[in-house]
Amino acid sequence: MIIVMKKNSTQQDVEKIVEVLKEHGLGANLSTGSQATIVGVLGDKTKLGDFDFELMEGVEKCVPIMHPYKLASHEMCPDGRVVEVGDLKIGEKKLIMMAGPCAVENEEQIMKAALGVKAGGAQFLRGGAYKPRTSPYSFQGLEEEGLKMMRRAADANGLKVISEVVAHDQIDTAGKYCDMLQIGARNMQNFRLLREVGRSKIPVLLKRGISSTIEEWLDAAEYIMSEGNYNVVLCERGIRTFETATRNTLDVSAVPVVKERSSLPIIIDPSHAAGKSKYITALSLAGIAAGADGLIIEVHPNPKAAMSDAAQQLTPEAYAQLMKKVGALAQVVGREI
Repeated sequence: MIIVMKKNSTQQDVEKIVEVLKEHGLGANLSTGSQATIVGVLGDKTKLGDFDFELMEGVEKCVPIMHPYKLASHEMCPDGRVVEVGDLKIGEKKLIMMAGPCAVENEEQIMKAALGVKAGGAQFLRGGAYKPRTSPYSFQGLEEEGLKMMRRAADANGLKVISEVVAHDQIDTAGKYCDMLQIGARNMQNFRLLREVGRSKIPVLLKRGISSTIEEWLDAAEYIMSEGNYNVVLCERGIRTFETATRNTLDVSAVPVVKERSSLPIIIDPSHAAGKSKYITALSLAGIAAGADGLIIEVHPNPKAAMSDAAQQLTPEAYAQLMKKVGALAQVVGREI
């Protein structure tokens, strides 16, 4: 349930409501928007019994939230949440660009990738150090050594670092080197991992599971937010369908649906959706046109020599060309890069 305050309500009115909630063993999430202040009720509202908040000073109305996700809902924060990663803000007018190789392979490769994506206009260096691969015989990543290489390459080029964690015991290590953690599609419903990432308070990029509905995706985000970490960004990376022409099917419609139902920023991963580099530009433009807040794209200095997902990685030169097109489109849809 949310409690919508009147425009002329005071801070004291809000504090009294929070106090009543605490007396009943409930929490409160405050959202001060352009239209009104909203107090989100956290916990089992049956504890309130017949208590009527609409009789309290400064209250406009009470509105039940029917979704299983509460903190991630649009009702809880109608103006939308802005996720801060250091000095960068995700969810505002400026589009956020994340780029880099599928996997960190060696110092030279990640440094060249960082130089290339920085020149193209990216703000984040992405790269896998812990690699959840379909086959146990595939390259599994360099783990902490890979994270150290990423951090050095990012610092040398003025970039933030985002990398995936696949188990809860990797969070502390990754947190020493990463500005943002990624939860991959395979782990979207790894509930222990979601809770632990929530407790870490490190900003999170949560990818949609390959066969997950939007509601299940938002429920997963709720797990993170319920632990007090509201710095969650969603990532649409394609879902599994009957189509085999691409690796996955990019659900562009997820962008406006998420914007309608949720308060969280959302970005697009065209690399894993396409599985083929020749489609990445078109899918990127489609995502931005639909209202996405940014892109995360795989870029490798020499894709043909990549140790994983070679077919879907762009060269730095191709990434720079893509970014020019994204910049032109951004102006049309009222955004900027």
